[in-house]
Amino acid sequence: MRTRAVLTEEDVTKVADAAAAHARANEWNVTIAIVDDGGHLLFLRRLDGAPPISAEMAPGKARTAALGRRESRLYEEAIRQGRTAFLSAPLTAMLEGGVPIVVNGDVIGAVGVSGVKSDQDAEIARAGIAALGIE
Repeated sequence: MRTRAVLTEEDVTKVADAAAAHARANEWNVTIAIVDDGGHLLFLRRLDGAPPISAEMAPGKARTAALGRRESRLYEEAIRQGRTAFLSAPLTAMLEGGVPIVVNGDVIGAVGVSGVKSDQDAEIARAGIAALGIE
């Protein structure tokens, strides 16, 4: 039998706090969402000044990254390159800003961020994941 890592409540808190600290340090008003490997919401924080729609977009980006087992930006890139069939996929936020949390090759969850430029959203998500100290 094979065992694999899972996100604990402590992990989620570390990721959320690090992501929020990175966003605040840059004065970026965003929403941060963290999901488990099945895309189920574990955490949602809308920082002061974050646009209301970001509270819908961040969980969608996280879910896309978790279920797709890859960064959500890859779907956006594929669609821009003409793979419009992805628009029919059962994912709601195929935009940059969703980053999977990978441990020993297994996706154990994802972080989704929304509220600033897409590359900045992804930067915040990566800063949160870095708090776990995984490679």
